[in-house]
Amino acid sequence: MQNHPSSTRKRNSRGYLFLLCAAGLLINFVGVHLARGLKLPLYLDNIGSALAAALGGYIPGIIVGFLTNLVNGLDDYETAYYGSLTVMIAVASAYYASKGYYKKVYKLPVIILTFAFIGGVIGSILTWLLYGLSFGSGISAPLAHRIFAAGHLSEFWSQLSADVLIDLADKTITVVIIALVLKLLPARLRDRFYFYGWQQAPLSSQAQQAVDAKNARGISLRVKIILLVAAATLVTAMVVTAISFIHYRTAAINEQTELAQGVVQVMQDTIDHDRIDEYIEQGEAAEGYLEVEAVLKHLMDSTENIEYCYVYRILEDGCHVVFDPDTDDLPGEDPGAIVGFDNAFDKYLPDLLAGKPIEPVVSNETYGWLLTIYDPVYDSNGVCQCYAAVDINMSHIATSGYQFLARVISLFFGFFIMILTVGIWLAEYNIILPINSMALTSGRFAYDSESAREGALESIEALDIRTGDEIENLYHSMVKTTEDMVKFIAQMERQNQVIGKLQNGLILVLADMVESRDQCTGDHVRKTAAYTRIIMDQLRKEGVYLDQLTDEFVYDVENSAPLHDVGKIQVPDAILNKPGKLTDEEFEIMKTHTTAGSEIIARAMDMVSEGTSGYLKEAMNLAHYHHEKWNGRGYPCGLKGQDIPLSARIMAVADVFDALVSRRSYKEGFPYEKAMAIIQEGSGSHFDPAVAGAFMRAGDEVRRVMNMYLGN
Repeated sequence: MQNHPSSTRKRNSRGYLFLLCAAGLLINFVGVHLARGLKLPLYLDNIGSALAAALGGYIPGIIVGFLTNLVNGLDDYETAYYGSLTVMIAVASAYYASKGYYKKVYKLPVIILTFAFIGGVIGSILTWLLYGLSFGSGISAPLAHRIFAAGHLSEFWSQLSADVLIDLADKTITVVIIALVLKLLPARLRDRFYFYGWQQAPLSSQAQQAVDAKNARGISLRVKIILLVAAATLVTAMVVTAISFIHYRTAAINEQTELAQGVVQVMQDTIDHDRIDEYIEQGEAAEGYLEVEAVLKHLMDSTENIEYCYVYRILEDGCHVVFDPDTDDLPGEDPGAIVGFDNAFDKYLPDLLAGKPIEPVVSNETYGWLLTIYDPVYDSNGVCQCYAAVDINMSHIATSGYQFLARVISLFFGFFIMILTVGIWLAEYNIILPINSMALTSGRFAYDSESAREGALESIEALDIRTGDEIENLYHSMVKTTEDMVKFIAQMERQNQVIGKLQNGLILVLADMVESRDQCTGDHVRKTAAYTRIIMDQLRKEGVYLDQLTDEFVYDVENSAPLHDVGKIQVPDAILNKPGKLTDEEFEIMKTHTTAGSEIIARAMDMVSEGTSGYLKEAMNLAHYHHEKWNGRGYPCGLKGQDIPLSARIMAVADVFDALVSRRSYKEGFPYEKAMAIIQEGSGSHFDPAVAGAFMRAGDEVRRVMNMYLGN
């Protein structure tokens, strides 16, 4: 099925459908009468229906095809039997138009051959099934005679060849006319004629390709509907055809039975019931014998269906002939001759010998398929003297029965194609496309940002499904669920933002509490956090450690950086705030703030949910390893190189730089240049060279943060 991006077309399609169908009917009508009026060896009866299908799709093509046969059937009812061919041509035309065959000259022969096969080959075979071989009749008669006269083909094949050749010429004209009309019509007008059945906002070509590309795990809904409609239609057709055939056959047999009974009655009136013995003994010499025989012959000649008229006396030894007139093919038996019983009469022998009436007998033995009526002939005393019998040839019933089946099947096949096509068309627009559209749209939902969520909601609302049934109910439920989900996620994000701000605030409060014990550190935790962010942004800009520097990692490191010295809460104030140099013993105690901080955060990790472990994990790495050195001479573990967590290597640079430029009770802060020189000197020994290099290359940002906190 095709699609269209404009809902205006959806509203206008019915008017254009009526116009297209009316034009198609008119073209078919004019074509047929033009061919007849000019005595052309052509039909020109499918141009309108094939054009309607090419322009409007399957539905208009089928409508025009059936109405054409219906109108033509008013003059000749037998035209209706060829409706299936018209429908097949319309369906083929719609299919080839949807594939763009009419737009490509080199593909036009494919359409012509398809149409010719349907009209010529199938049409010729259908005619043979309906009426038997009617050699040399119809439009193709002169050509059929010429082919047959060549002496190479039989009458059947000569007729078939003539029909195909005539149809090739006819369908070539049809296809060329349609191709020219499609080429000359403006694209906008062509689109307006296509009959859509959208029960939703029309899909674009790309969207429908995406919808059609969605594969089902098993048998698709489209195939199931096709199978269901086809099976239901076929079963119905088979049952109706079987019932119709049985009724037709029964009616035909009853008709022949009535004919036979009428003939028997004439025979009864002709025969002298009291002179049967004289007829048998004297034969033609008996008075009136020849007159009776002449009447029987006349009855046999009155219709081709009466095979034999005869009179038999039934005795134990067989059938004794009373009258048995000659036929063109078979001489009759002489009076008194004995004829054996056919097997079909075995069960009736007791009644025949007793002179009783019997029911009509249908047999298929010595003399072919016959319907036989045996009517007892009673003399004036009421004694059965013989039986007047009539054999009706039933072979014509078989022939007419097959022709009847061909007619019924032809009619039903046309209806089958129509019902199947319309069923698929309705299912496509009312079931398959709406469901697949919802599936495709929901499968593309993204909830990672507010704009993405709003876009997802807009995309499902834009479908605007209006099937008026359970599918529409499902669609509205889906829209409501999506709206609720978008609102819920937005609310959750707001809550998470509040929780995040609260968490960061608590961290800073905790860090400030620790920092307030160290009278020398000032805004150390805030500055180091800012420096870590500068380093990570520069590393990402340079493409270094990108596999580790995810958005989540950067967020965790920056916001947990204030906790890197949380372990100092366990260092005595005397050591923490000592104005002079620490002794070796005091320095060992000071070094314990790394392991103490790690233990504090580890206990916190045990108390919170698993979802926050990434955040606290980096906090623990920062606290534990920020005094490790790239050359392995740091503390507390003596880790070396990339064995040191990346977050700790970043903090090491930020921590040392801030310590260098900040004023302490025991020293003045170093100038920016000297501090940077010391960082450069420690690159590759104290610091990760990649981290130290990124820090130095982001010097402008570093200076800005430093000046902001130093008040320069």
